[in-house]
Amino acid sequence: MKKELHIFFTCLMFYTRIPCPKNISHDPEYLNKATRYFPLIGWIVGSISFFAFYISYLFLSTETAVILGIIASILTTGAFHEDGFADVCDGFGGGWTKEKILMIMKDSAIGAYGAIGLVLLFLLKFKLLSESILLFSNHNYLISLLFISAHSVSRLAAISIIFTHDYSRDDASSKSKPIAKNYGWKEVFGSFFFGLLPLLALSYFQYEILLVLIPVFITRYFLARYFQKWIDGYTGDCLGATQQVCEVIYYLSLLFLWKFI
Repeated sequence: MKKELHIFFTCLMFYTRIPCPKNISHDPEYLNKATRYFPLIGWIVGSISFFAFYISYLFLSTETAVILGIIASILTTGAFHEDGFADVCDGFGGGWTKEKILMIMKDSAIGAYGAIGLVLLFLLKFKLLSESILLFSNHNYLISLLFISAHSVSRLAAISIIFTHDYSRDDASSKSKPIAKNYGWKEVFGSFFFGLLPLLALSYFQYEILLVLIPVFITRYFLARYFQKWIDGYTGDCLGATQQVCEVIYYLSLLFLWKFI
């Protein structure tokens, strides 16, 4: 149990800015096993985002509350996944070889592709989340599950790539390298358990909502295939980009399905 707590806090420390006990370190062994809790981090980030939305909604408009909820999630993670998305936009937008793409993605500066991508991403996320919240109007419990499940399912889609593809970079200095080394059944089971449980809870009220998994994982499949084609695998930035894109696809799919259920 103590070891599992260390693994969880390692995951929490790596993927968020939430303070953790001082005796927790980035041990490669724990960091590798921490993949099992990555979707659970989505529970935490989604809950914080919902709490910021809910408090704001008591005094402000829905649109303003949604923006503040999104800001809360970004502050919680330190824009970890958004940064990966921007790097992927720059790398694959400006590079034509594996070496060039990886070099651009490692550059800390943001380029035109990354800036444009982030603007479009946030516009979509704001609009789709605002419309999705209206589907569960006056049902705060369902809205909270909407926030949490979007973050957990999108993180499951992202982390599942390490179960099916190889890590692209050869340099051991990458901060994501330890995550890519090994995984076992506990990592696979934990990822799917924590990734799907909030969605299962939400689907209890409307079981057809489970169908959002189809477009989310189709998107995950084509993203992973695209990464494999150009850089022979994935990087940490690719995982971050997958999480962000799949979160948007989750909201989009939910709205699309709602017209037919």
